Amino acid sequence: MANKDYYEILGVSKDAPKDEVKSAFRKKARELHPDVNKAPDAEERFKELGQAYEVLMDDEKRSLYDRYGADGLKNAGYDFNGPFDFGFGDLSEILSSFFGGGFGAGRQDPNAPRRGSDLRLDFQIEFEEAVFGIERDIEINHMETCDRCSGKGMEPGTNPVTCPTCRGSGQVQQTTQTILGHFTQVGTCPRCKGTGRMISNPCNKCRGEGRVGVSKIINIKIPPGVDNGTKLRVSGEGDSGKNGGSAGDLYVVLFVKPHKVFKRDGVNIYLEKEITFSQAALGDTIDVDTVDGKRQIKIQPGIQTATVLSIKGAGVPYLNIPSRRGDQFIKLNIVTPTHLNEEEKKLFRHLAEIEKQKSQKESLLDKVKGAFTS
Repeated sequence: MANKDYYEILGVSKDAPKDEVKSAFRKKARELHPDVNKAPDAEERFKELGQAYEVLMDDEKRSLYDRYGADGLKNAGYDFNGPFDFGFGDLSEILSSFFGGGFGAGRQDPNAPRRGSDLRLDFQIEFEEAVFGIERDIEINHMETCDRCSGKGMEPGTNPVTCPTCRGSGQVQQTTQTILGHFTQVGTCPRCKGTGRMISNPCNKCRGEGRVGVSKIINIKIPPGVDNGTKLRVSGEGDSGKNGGSAGDLYVVLFVKPHKVFKRDGVNIYLEKEITFSQAALGDTIDVDTVDGKRQIKIQPGIQTATVLSIKGAGVPYLNIPSRRGDQFIKLNIVTPTHLNEEEKKLFRHLAEIEKQKSQKESLLDKVKGAFTS
């Protein structure tokens, strides 16, 4: 160690202030600690790091080191073979990350009111129910405050006793042997879970928990326009709180069953409708299914397959704006007949002959036009 430079070990300059030294030590300590670094020389390097930190954080030792080096420290009587003499705050702050907890660490008061947990319930509804909304009764399971002990966890008329392990403080000290010496921590008392009190006569109903599991039926209102994944919050229907804390909320997540006819994209509804050759050629008025019932739409003569028509306002209501609705779109598919009777075949043959003659006339006309334009 006599030939190693403390500043080099920490990676700081010779005029580095203490906060820079501390920051460098904290960073390197995490890298070199034997619980993290499994290299064979990790422990020795960690000890060297601790020695460098001790010297550079102490004004007197640092002054001696700067003037006379490590030999000057030894001649002055400083012994680095024993545990390092860190400041209390530094040791707690830096080493607590390795061993957990530590003096001065923040601790939540276990006796403080605690809000209950939120709950989730997946619920499936029909396509039309999602469009128009509905009220439904659903069964839920959650924790409620015990009505026998009012959430205290003890039999009525009894009182808690002081925890004999921590004597009511809720904390216990634990000493850990590290390569830097003994490290004393303060942690939560394992016996009373940090409350400082113990229940000697638990409630017969909740067995000391202060809460009991309950199954109940609640009514929920599903608004128009919900979709897959819509979350409905039911305030106060989650688990009850502890120590007088408020109850959590219930989140109902909706899943919409697919419809055999309609498809939905946002607030619009889509439908495919088959029509005949004659309807496509001559035009017609046809009935179309909508979520509101049958509606009639007009087909213009000569319409082509895959043409899309629309019905304004026949779609899904906007969520939270039920007076406004999307549209319904109808894709027309012209069906080719596969089974014809003799009369139908005769009609199609006659149509085919007309189409053939028409094609020949158009071809002759094209030739005449070509003769005059050439």
